[in-house]
Amino acid sequence: MSNVSFNRKRAKLKQVLGIRARLALLAVILVTPLMFERIRSLEDTRTRQIAQATAEFTTVARHSADAQREVISSVETILKSEAFIRASAGGISKSCDVLRASLPSNLPWIRTLLIAGQDGRIQCATNNMYVGLDLSDRPYFQQAQETGRFVLSDFILSRPVLTPTVMAVYPVSAFSGVADAVVLATVNLDWMSKVMSNLGGRAGITAVLVDSTGTVLAAPADQHSAIGRPLDNMPLMSAIADKALRSDQDEGSLSFLAADGSRRAVSYIRIAGTNARLIASIDEDKVSAAVSRDIRTAYLQLAFVVVFVLLGALIAAEKLVIKPIRMLADMAKRLGEGDLSARAARNRLPAEFVPLARAFNAMAAQLSQRERELMASNDRLTVMASIDMLSGLANRRGFQSRLDFEWMRAQQYGSDLALLMIDVDHFKLFNDTYGHLEGDSCLTRLGESLSGIAADTMGFAARYGGEEFCLLLPNTDVARAVEIGEQARAAVLKLGLPHITSDHMIVTVSIGVAATKPNESLRPGDLIEAADAALYAAKHRGRNNVVEHGITVIDNGAAEMMMAG
Repeated sequence: MSNVSFNRKRAKLKQVLGIRARLALLAVILVTPLMFERIRSLEDTRTRQIAQATAEFTTVARHSADAQREVISSVETILKSEAFIRASAGGISKSCDVLRASLPSNLPWIRTLLIAGQDGRIQCATNNMYVGLDLSDRPYFQQAQETGRFVLSDFILSRPVLTPTVMAVYPVSAFSGVADAVVLATVNLDWMSKVMSNLGGRAGITAVLVDSTGTVLAAPADQHSAIGRPLDNMPLMSAIADKALRSDQDEGSLSFLAADGSRRAVSYIRIAGTNARLIASIDEDKVSAAVSRDIRTAYLQLAFVVVFVLLGALIAAEKLVIKPIRMLADMAKRLGEGDLSARAARNRLPAEFVPLARAFNAMAAQLSQRERELMASNDRLTVMASIDMLSGLANRRGFQSRLDFEWMRAQQYGSDLALLMIDVDHFKLFNDTYGHLEGDSCLTRLGESLSGIAADTMGFAARYGGEEFCLLLPNTDVARAVEIGEQARAAVLKLGLPHITSDHMIVTVSIGVAATKPNESLRPGDLIEAADAALYAAKHRGRNNVVEHGITVIDNGAAEMMMAG
């Protein structure tokens, strides 16, 4: 009986001290020192983070001030370039044309570029609503003429649309020595606020960019309502407004006890080369509270890790862990080697690993699906790379691919291949008269018409570049191609798109036609050159007409272009 009792007790002891219990005990032994070390580290971190918070924010504010200076510097550089062009262009008309084409798309903080005469009236601008506006009474205009240097104005409302802005001014006299004109730019204050985005969204922090009179020029998104308001009207900033604006120092700081009892530190930094200043205020109590919350979160995360480790140790067992892991690792290896058909046999796994097996199988199925989707996406991207988004037709790359294909097919079957090169007459004047948006709309309408003609004639329409289109016509001789060219010309006339700078008062096209039977002595480029030469002839014959060229083969086998009609 004693042996039986002993064996039962030993069995119970082994059950209590099984693999799960032993692994749990081992996990506690390993994690406990790490836990206490982590707690000590977090307490030390609390002190350091509170001490570093103000210094870190000062650095961020200084970087934001540098970023604002870079914005202003880029505006100054653009104005200097425009002033140089105005000084050397030799006339208002030419410099205005250059101005309208020179507004960089990658500088969205510039709304409008302008050129004003010595009398202060706007001679030309990238936005025509400003032309004729008199700026002679504006202080920034007078200051630029007097000093001959770059000037950034205080906060103003733009006269035509009453939009908040600041004006950047640079006199042409800086290059020419003659006070005959001034170049200006309206600065987008929204973009100046975006530069300060790294100062927003933080508890206890207020930051604004002000001009020399204390009016707010820019602020982070969460403080956007302050723009255009005097600094004195902001309770958290009024205590430093006078000192920051009247100080001769480029930067400074002070601490004070606010009316609400909070301890605040305020820093101000002058934007180099201007009278604007970046002013930032920190509520030290709220900053400390945020750090404390982070530390409490870290404690919770640490507790979660400890619990997770203990639970993992309790669930794990040698035979129920090692073997399933090896099986799943083998599946992962097969997946890594590209075998997307690999699946985990769930009936051979313990119940604890079935969810993991399902996840692996779902991942394998998803990877297989993603591979198919990727292949389909690649096919779609290949098609999109050959499409012109404006006209909806094929672009030059797509046209060249189709031309090569049709050329080989026509050469194989001995059939004709014709090409129409179509150019919009006086399109630059159209753009100058109606603007680029109307120009794009015109090209879209022409693309739709050519697409219809291509569908009716079994042809292939493409936008060759700019205002030039082309129509590739397989199995079409030169006579039929000319007929289709007249059809295309008539279709454009039928659109009736107004064009007051054209002799016809509507949009017209000139069309060059070329056709040939491809052979070994010719290349696809010869057909393009012939059609282009025909287009050139059509333009010299008064535009709005169709002219054909042919390709012939001379005795030595070389190809040459000849006028066919």
